Amino acid sequence: MLQTLKNAWKIPDLRRRILFTLMMLIVFRFGAHIPVPYLTADAMQAFLGNGGTDLFSLFDVFTGGAFSNATVMAMGVSPYINASIIVQLLTVAIPSLERLAKEGLEGRKKINKITRYLGIALAFIQGAGLYVTLYNMSVTNGLDAIKNPSVLTFFVIVLTFTAGTAFIIWLGELITEKGLGNGVSLIIFAGIVSRIPSAAYGIYNQFLGAGVNAKGLIFVVAIIVVAIAAITFVVFFSEAERRIPVQYAKRVVGRKMYGGQSTNIPIKVAAGGVMPIIFASSIMAFPATIVRLVSGGNMPTAGLGYYILGCLSAGYASAWWTSLVYAILYALLILFFTYFYSSIQFNPIELANNMKKSGGYIPGIRPGKPTSDYIGKISSRLNLVGAFFLAIIAILPVIVGAIFNVTALQIGGTSLLIMEGVALETVRQIESQMTMRHYKGFLE
Repeated sequence: MLQTLKNAWKIPDLRRRILFTLMMLIVFRFGAHIPVPYLTADAMQAFLGNGGTDLFSLFDVFTGGAFSNATVMAMGVSPYINASIIVQLLTVAIPSLERLAKEGLEGRKKINKITRYLGIALAFIQGAGLYVTLYNMSVTNGLDAIKNPSVLTFFVIVLTFTAGTAFIIWLGELITEKGLGNGVSLIIFAGIVSRIPSAAYGIYNQFLGAGVNAKGLIFVVAIIVVAIAAITFVVFFSEAERRIPVQYAKRVVGRKMYGGQSTNIPIKVAAGGVMPIIFASSIMAFPATIVRLVSGGNMPTAGLGYYILGCLSAGYASAWWTSLVYAILYALLILFFTYFYSSIQFNPIELANNMKKSGGYIPGIRPGKPTSDYIGKISSRLNLVGAFFLAIIAILPVIVGAIFNVTALQIGGTSLLIMEGVALETVRQIESQMTMRHYKGFLE
């Protein structure tokens, strides 16, 4: 990867794109430190201080701490991601959106426009909900979360949150157009990477802060070994694929003969990427998020509600069995959403029909329904393997965090998958740009 970046730097156009991308990411990080008027950062940190992995904890990770610091970028790109998921699901259910998706570039532009407006609307709704929660915290706990609460204050805070999200969406689209890689993904990547130094310092301070000792060194080395093994595991499975051989029959058109070549259909083991984990995380975090919004940030500290939320939120309850129940429920949801997302993204019947129209067939399998059944069967098996892979990556940090009592690792699986996916995809785009610029063609 380093050699690829070194070679890309030598090409003036790619160098400009790399520098533009870095500058936009720096602008994003500067924006993550601009405070919101009438809002105090201490209240936001107190709001997140009860532990657990609810949706607001995910916001804070994806925004690189902008949420906990009560800055303009506090909402991040989460509303846009939610809007993308909603539009993607509605594309399957609403025929007009499905037609737009099949219209090529113009259709995708219209869908992106719908997604953009829906993301901004969701940012306003989430900002309004957050304002109400912080206001309830001020009333019930006596915290000076919102200064001079009024209708004007409400609109200033909520519109500032919404404007921050709109700016990030615009920044992401600008990176996609004039920079390298997917802009929104790179912004999430930058937010997660910015938290690594503070997480590493927290681990160091927890185990070696009082002085270097054998027990602390063993724990730190064990965490590093697990992290390296997880990264290797993620890269290996993310690149793994099953290739189904396809043979195209020869056909004569006029005086020329077409077809007859052999190719394959690559089906990735982890075709859904990080989306099943994001879906599962959102469902698991929803109850704790609702309780926090309704109660003004006051979470139960004992009783049945405390243990129920402990089973639905990693690191919230102190009992070991709540982490075990959480891991089992999380794995089952990941398994469900892996199959659900695959059924939306991959259609074996449509693929088999396209092969039949092109004169293609899988050796030993009859065209039509037998081909679609065969591809569906392989896809189902790969989904099972991919679901286990995603579950291991998502649960491993939770287990390690519970064993070593390291809260910084509770949502590390999702972050690791996002960082790995964005890094690999960006390197692929750089390599494709380099190949295009070094291709001399047949005229020379």
